[in-house]
Amino acid sequence: MFLYEDEADFVQDREDLIHVLRMRFGDIAPGIVENIYEIDDLEALERLILVAANAPTLRIFIEELEAGNDSFKLVGERFNPIENMDEGGI
Repeated sequence: MFLYEDEADFVQDREDLIHVLRMRFGDIAPGIVENIYEIDDLEALERLILVAANAPTLRIFIEELEAGNDSFKLVGERFNPIENMDEGGI
């Protein structure tokens, strides 16, 4: 892959991550966006997109963001996106 293609992948993954976060949790603090733009590992960005889509709270996403590359599993009720939903509806 060419260098410009790599950079395009980074930009796209970062924007996708921010978009998922905004869809799920509303406005995102500028510090979180800055942290996302500092990530220089495509696999980490892709993992965080999955975290953003499955974490029931922004707090859990932030914990995973701060864990860096040390975290790699998305298992258990911690990543149940409907955990905090009331019975009977979306």
